[in-house]
Parts: sequence; structure tokens; C-alpha cells
Amino acid sequence: MLSSFFIQTLNGLASASTLFLVAVGLSLIFGVTRIVNFAHGALYMLGLYAAYSLIERLGVTPLGFWGGIAGAALAVAVVGALIEMLILRRIYHVPELFQLLATFALTLVIKDAVLWAWGAEDLLGPRAPGLRGSVELFGKPFPQYDLALIAIGPAVLGALWLLLNRTRWGTLVRAATQDREMVGALGVNQKWLFTGVFALGAFLAGLGGALQIPREPAQLFLDLAAISDAFVVVVVGGLGSIPGAFLAAVIIGLIKAYCVGVGTVELFGTTFAFSKLTLVAEFIVMAIVLVLRPQGLLGRPHGLQRVAAAHVEQPLRPAGRALRSAAIVGLAALAALPLATTGYTLVLMIDILVFALFAASLHFLMGPGGMVSFGHAAYLGLGAYGAGLLLKAAGWPMEAALIAAPLVAAAGAAVFGWFCVRLSGVYLAMLTLAFAQIAWSIVFQWDAFTGGSNGIVGVWPAPWLAPRPAYYLLALALCGGAIWLLRRMLFAPFGYALRAGRDSPLRADAIGIDVRRVQWAGFVVAGACAGLAGGLYAFSKGSISPDSTMAVSRSIDALVMVLLGGVQTLSGPVVGAALFTWLQDLVARGTDYWRAVLGGAILVLVLAFPQGIVGALRAWSGAREQR
Repeated sequence: MLSSFFIQTLNGLASASTLFLVAVGLSLIFGVTRIVNFAHGALYMLGLYAAYSLIERLGVTPLGFWGGIAGAALAVAVVGALIEMLILRRIYHVPELFQLLATFALTLVIKDAVLWAWGAEDLLGPRAPGLRGSVELFGKPFPQYDLALIAIGPAVLGALWLLLNRTRWGTLVRAATQDREMVGALGVNQKWLFTGVFALGAFLAGLGGALQIPREPAQLFLDLAAISDAFVVVVVGGLGSIPGAFLAAVIIGLIKAYCVGVGTVELFGTTFAFSKLTLVAEFIVMAIVLVLRPQGLLGRPHGLQRVAAAHVEQPLRPAGRALRSAAIVGLAALAALPLATTGYTLVLMIDILVFALFAASLHFLMGPGGMVSFGHAAYLGLGAYGAGLLLKAAGWPMEAALIAAPLVAAAGAAVFGWFCVRLSGVYLAMLTLAFAQIAWSIVFQWDAFTGGSNGIVGVWPAPWLAPRPAYYLLALALCGGAIWLLRRMLFAPFGYALRAGRDSPLRADAIGIDVRRVQWAGFVVAGACAGLAGGLYAFSKGSISPDSTMAVSRSIDALVMVLLGGVQTLSGPVVGAALFTWLQDLVARGTDYWRAVLGGAILVLVLAFPQGIVGALRAWSGAREQR
């Protein structure tokens, strides 16, 4: 027992080294540039692929192997510097969430660049020369390479400490972390400082990926897995805290290793499979830490407001006569669409309607509520699974199951939101991600109830809704009505209270508004609308799976839709959802490298319309009126 515990501890420490390398680079970049770099996981993946090619070319010798590792990390550092100079430098002035959108677009571009250069096959690299064997510890073998990894983590931590505390450049970096505007006022060239920090962060991400080459194959899905783990480590340790990132990496690495080592345990006559917790262990840790210590283990409280939904917004105004007339004409045209076609166009339009409601529900939190959610897909999934399980397992009629979908999602939002509204900024966003991943893990692994990774099939609408035009008209009526209701709520006393809590929580509290309760109610409303979208999505597709409804990628899609349209506008989410869904469908059917095309289109839109499409049109219209 003691030997197994010791071996699992070493396994956890080896994994912690890689976690630390990726997370500390992300923490450095955020601390100085204030950019939540979603492309960091793609840089990690790129480092692994680059190491594979360089080692193959240089030869599997000690010099070739370690030279390939170092060369891959340096190559990724160059890529990071180019990204900062060519793209991010142009958008430092825009709201921080639009910078997040740009780095998400870069993730899509890098993924397809890797697909083009290396193909879709998994690539298994060689073992490290001189470290291919194992040593016997407590009577059990342990890989020599993993022992080397355990030493590399603390070595990098020490090197970073010396760099940041014993060099002038490090002093400037620490100063920029505290007050970058003052650093600029003192004459420091912020552009090159930011470039250097981004290159260093990219180098660490590339190094973390390259060092994994003997341990795991190079795969295209590693970018999303790496960025999720890195976000967790950074937030648990405390934003901008390098020692915190190291401590969090060790804690999470050990917990995941122990979950694997324990396996199954029988308690009170019930068998618990602790190994299944490895999919979600880090998110459980993050949720506990954020609830008990919102700034992270070694973070500082002042970092809570670093990520906001937007800059100060102009007051929302009810739609004018022209806009109301245009909306009526548009709805009439959509209602008449089945007269023109009953084919694939209606299928696409149902998707657009569903995701328009999904995006509008997220905007209700992000814009008027000022609460950014990275896990909004949880409520889409709860609605979908609620409707599907009530139909298949409980035998409810389709109509009743669809009505129950938003209620199930609202219940989940009430539970999650009760904890989330006690936080703000990026910490709130990460807690929503933690709860969403916990929900996804339960659905993914509960085979007997949810169908596990296979999901649920045969979730079809009632016979009178089986014709595609009939279901389309139902989706149009429900999605349109829900979006209208969200808009109406924003001009009711509840909506004004929600915006007051966003703009000035202290003043709102002083005049008697219970800010947390209002925000909690906002979570429930947004969750219910997302659940309705999930129920409609389930019956339109005829099946449900965890990845199609509850995965992190689905939450990211909702963020992209809101930001594309404009977070400071009411119609922006609808326009963003329609554009994103249409573009995704168009390019996915037209090319194998649709992610790169979609990512490039998003980058162009972010650079051309940093306030979103509708926000830019509104600003342009206002400028014309002032002439």
C-alpha cells in the first residue's frame, strides 16, 4: 500500500511539472498584458508536434532529442512573438473579451495549420535517450524520464524567480503586472515588453508540450485539453502568481494521480470508482477553492475585476418604430420561409433559431448582468437531457418534456448561480466553467442513466410536429417569444436592478437592491432560456450527446456569437449567432480546413469591428447623425 502511494505521488509530481510549465506561461501573459490567451493550449500542442519533427530530423540521440525539445520551444516562442506583434498589438485598446475572441480565432487557425502540416494521424514520438529505462522504488519500477520531469518543474520555477527578481527586465515585468500604465509613463517601451512576455509565455507552453513527446502522442485535441487544465491551475493558484501556479499544479497533479491509484472503493455496500474522477478532479478542486478563497491560494483580491464584460455601456433604449417595423417584417419573412423551401435550409434555420436563443440567454448574463460565463453550455445540456430523459425514460409526451426542459435547466442554474454570484470577473467565469465540467463529467460517465458518451437516441418530436415546416414554426415561435421576453425584462424594474448591480454594486446596495439576489435571479432566467434552446435542439436532431450539448467547445461557441454581434447591444447576440452558425455550416461543407477559414473570418471581424458587428453599425449610424 505504501509503495503504491509513493509511486502515485511521483506520477502526480511528474504531471505537475508539465501543468506548471503551461500554466505559468499563461499566468505571465495575463499578468502583464491582461489578455486571457485562449491560444495558449494551441501553442502547447504546436510545441509537441514541432518536437516530433525536429527530433526525427536531428536523430534520436541525446543531442538530437534535447536539441529538438529546445528547438521546438524556441520555435513556439517565435510564433508567439509574431502573434503579439501582428495581431494582439492592434487590439490592446478593445474590451478584454474581444481579445479573448481573437485568441480563440487563433486557436482555430493553429489547429488547421497543424492538421495541414502533420495530418490527422496521432504521432508517437521516441523515448528519451539515456532515460528509456526505469528505476526500482519501493519494489516497483518507475520511469527514469518521469524522474527527470519532476526535477525540471522546480528548476524552471527557480530560473523564473531569478529572471523576475534579479534582472532589470524582470523588474519591469513585475512593475507592469502591478501598474502597466505607470510603467509606460516612466518611458518604458511597452510594446517590446509585451512582446517579450508573450514570447516567454509561448516558450514555456511549447516547452511543456515538447517535454511530453515520450509520454503521449501528438494529437489535434490537445489544445483544448491543455488550455482547460492551464486555466484551472492559474485560477486555483491565483492570477499572476508564479508560486501559486506551482502549488496548484502540484495539488492537482497529485489528486489526479491518487484518483487513478485508488481505483474503486466499496463504502457502505456501494462501489465508488475514484478513477472516473480524473476527468473532473481539477474542476472540483477549482470549485472548492473559489468558493472558499475567491482570489485563489496565493492570489491577491485586487485581481477580481480584471475581466469585465465590456467597457462602460451607453444606456439601453427601447427599440424605435423603425426597428420594431423591421423586426415584424423579418418575423413575417421567417414565418413564410416554409412556403419557399422544406429542405436543408429549414434545418439550418432551426439551428440558427436555437443558437440565437442560446446566445441571447448568455448575453442576458454578460451584458446587462455583467457576469461572464465560460460554462453556459451546462444549461443547454441540462435542458436537452431533461427533455430526452423525460421522453425516453419516464415516458412523458414530447410536449410535456419540452415544457420541462427550461425548468430542469433553471433548477441547475439556481444551484450553480447561488455560488457563482458570490464572485466576479474571471473568477466567476472560471467557477461557471468548473460547474459545467462537473455536469458534463456526470453525464459522460453515467452510462446506465444518460447513455454515457453514446448519449440518447430516438428523441423525436410528436407526430403533429414531425413535418419539418411544423417543427420550424414551433422553434420560431418559442425562440422568438423567449428572446422578446428577455428584451422586455431588461426594461422592467428587474432589468434596471440587474444593470444597477453591474454598473455600481455599492450604490445599488445602498438604495436597497439586493444585488446578489438579483444576479441569482438573472442566472435562473438565463439558464431557463438556454434550457428551452436545449430542448428544441434535442428534438430537432433526434439524439443527444455530451459533446454536442455540454462540452466546453459549445460554451465557447456561445461566447463567440455574443462577442461577434456585440455585447453592448440587444440585437447583437442574434446577429452573431446567425452569422457564426451560417459561416460554420458554409465553410465546414466547403473545405477540410474550415476551422482556419472560420478563425480567419473571426479575426478580420474582430480587427474591423472591435465592438461587434451591431455595435459598429450603431456607432457608424450615430456618427452619421452627428454630421
